[in-house]
Amino acid sequence: MSLESLGWQGLVILVVFGISLLIATYCTYAERVIAAFLQDRVGPDRAGPFGIVQPLADAVKLFTKEEFFPSGANKALFIFGPCLAMITALMSSAVIPFGNFLKFGETVVHLQGIEINVGMLYVFGIVSLGVYGIMIGGWASNNKFSLLGAIRAASQNISYELAMGLALIAVLMMSGSLSLRDITLQQSVPGEWHFWNVVKQPLGFIIFIVCAFAETNRTPFDLPECETELVGGYHTEYSSMKMGLYLFAEYVNVFVASAVMSVIYFGGFNFPFQYELRSWLSSSQGLSIDAAQNIIAILGVVAVFAKIFAFIFFFMWVRWTLPRFRYDQLMRLGWTILIPLAIFNILLTGGLITTGIIPEIKQWW
Repeated sequence: MSLESLGWQGLVILVVFGISLLIATYCTYAERVIAAFLQDRVGPDRAGPFGIVQPLADAVKLFTKEEFFPSGANKALFIFGPCLAMITALMSSAVIPFGNFLKFGETVVHLQGIEINVGMLYVFGIVSLGVYGIMIGGWASNNKFSLLGAIRAASQNISYELAMGLALIAVLMMSGSLSLRDITLQQSVPGEWHFWNVVKQPLGFIIFIVCAFAETNRTPFDLPECETELVGGYHTEYSSMKMGLYLFAEYVNVFVASAVMSVIYFGGFNFPFQYELRSWLSSSQGLSIDAAQNIIAILGVVAVFAKIFAFIFFFMWVRWTLPRFRYDQLMRLGWTILIPLAIFNILLTGGLITTGIIPEIKQWW
């Protein structure tokens, strides 16, 4: 890789990092606005027009609040827990393709932080490490409620990662690749935009999105921070920006889960009639092939973020609509319903591929 290409990719990585933080910041604002809309009340309207500066006010509050360390807590691990949760959340967005590529002369810029052929495995590995931030924080707090919340988070994440991984195996059987970019490009066959993986894997998608709620500790699966039973859950003893890091990590995880679902099941940066539009731009409008491709790539970025924001809205909509599960219901759903369904989905997909009903993927790109 040339020095120029390395510089462009470094810029893309910084932009992805900044976008992840910005979206996590304004998810707090979106959560309050959507909650107010669903509950028919006034949302944030004091800090700036329409309350748009509220996230900045929250950041100032968190940075200036008094630091607190519980008596008997392990101070080093108490600080390390929220840091680990935030770092792993931000690292997981590095391999997500937010667009195809831009071409300027001989320079090609891929709109993806890092492209590796095991991208999906990387996301799973990093997300799995995130639970250690919750476990360390809960244990280091020297508080029984925090410890119970941490234990709940660990068992919940392990249980639902199994079903999520099994649901993903069915997609990998069709795609033959762990690369998120390859999986996205396989859903961009000309004239077949309606054949995104969600059409081929509806059961797998339902399993995946249910598990995504559990993995991100969102309602109705927010048992690790159940205030009716555990005061504040694993972050009971946290204040100031350490508390803020846990909250930010949750919203970054929601953003990453939404991006992964958009890429795997909804075509990622592909959108309907993109090839027809590119042909029209290059033939009827007199644009060069590179210029037409760059316009399509920019529209692809808009498309993938539209899908991501739709999923984020769905996460928030469910939070203010459904009640919280009991813990035994949560475990029963994961082990006795989702895992058997995911195994059945793998067997069904294998049968359909063997009989030729689901055709073999042609790596035409």
